[in-house]
Amino acid sequence: MTTYIIKRLIQGVIVLLAVSFICFLIFRSSGDPAISMAGQYATFQEIEEVRKVFGLDKPFYIQYARFITNAIKGNFGNSFVNKVPVLPLILERLPATVELAVSAIFIAFVLGVGLGVLVSLKPYALRNRFIMAGSLVNISMPTFLTGILLIMLFGVYLNILPPFGRGETVIVGFWRTGFLTLSGVTHLILPAFTLGMYQLAVLLRLTRAGMREVLTEDYIKTAWSKGLSPMKVIFKHALRNALIPVVTMTGLQFGELIAFSFVTELIFQWPGSGNLLLTSIYEQDQPVIVTYIMLAALIILSINILVDILYAILNPKIRYD
Repeated sequence: MTTYIIKRLIQGVIVLLAVSFICFLIFRSSGDPAISMAGQYATFQEIEEVRKVFGLDKPFYIQYARFITNAIKGNFGNSFVNKVPVLPLILERLPATVELAVSAIFIAFVLGVGLGVLVSLKPYALRNRFIMAGSLVNISMPTFLTGILLIMLFGVYLNILPPFGRGETVIVGFWRTGFLTLSGVTHLILPAFTLGMYQLAVLLRLTRAGMREVLTEDYIKTAWSKGLSPMKVIFKHALRNALIPVVTMTGLQFGELIAFSFVTELIFQWPGSGNLLLTSIYEQDQPVIVTYIMLAALIILSINILVDILYAILNPKIRYD
């Protein structure tokens, strides 16, 4: 296991270097950064001075080496628009995005796995047919439409949940959280359901397919013949083996939710890093865009490694040599 983790970490470093090179190309090809940093009305001499100060007059490979060195130190430069360091600017908004993604994946996993097990036991029951039809609707419906419908129903017509914003938050250490206030939790419900509905449907169908396959295995029939309780057969023997692809999909989805939640954040005016990314794209703030992409790649790679480690915990037969 240790050797495998070391190999995955080395692979992760290579992937991050590739992502950093692509980000650097995007940064260089999307316009002259010296003009953006000097300002729209800067003179030619002022632009050249900025180019010399920041090393933009150096060869390409020297600029890239400097970019990597600064990135390792956590220095991704300053935002062209806000004139502040980029990394703290993103990290300030990251807690809101992480809490939204955690809530969404929790809802998706609990309801998706629970309903998937329920449907797999009696797949042809009328109730379960409605559940499967609902999952197909969730997969087919765009996220922005789901969010608008939930706002109209619960925020406008029923008026029982706030339609936008994050609500009241408190600071615990360096983390600004909404989990500890009633206002924060109520503001989180609609965007979390919106973000997690597609993942819920995918996990439901994946759990159903895995459970139906596992329930036909000989060891499950043996467990039934031994007189074990239904709870033990279904959840200890069957579900544990069916969960391996579900855990894989959950890990991939969680990384995607953190990195690509900007549509939901825009609909609900959620003050997360995804909303900051959309604003930066509109304002052509390249340092923020590049830093966001690199952080997203780091998060997704880390989650994939954790998922691989969970394989061995869920199934003792899996060993990494």
